[in-house]
Amino acid sequence: MAVTDEGIVSAAKVIALGLGTGFGAIGPGIGVGYLIGKTIEGVSRQPELRSDLQGLMFLGLALTEAITFYALLMGFVAFFIG
Repeated sequence: MAVTDEGIVSAAKVIALGLGTGFGAIGPGIGVGYLIGKTIEGVSRQPELRSDLQGLMFLGLALTEAITFYALLMGFVAFFIG
């Protein structure tokens, strides 16, 4: 079984897609943990603000998780177009 240039390029694309998505998820993963931790801290200090803090937390989670989807989308673009 001979290794062709096309096979090597295809394998490199798959590895790059996985690495790009993984590295793109590191920052949002840290951000989500920090965001939830600070929300818990805020609720423990002022329980009466729970609903306000929870709403802001969910907005922050949605925006933070969107970054991961952008990384995945750009990985797919590079994989299929590049």
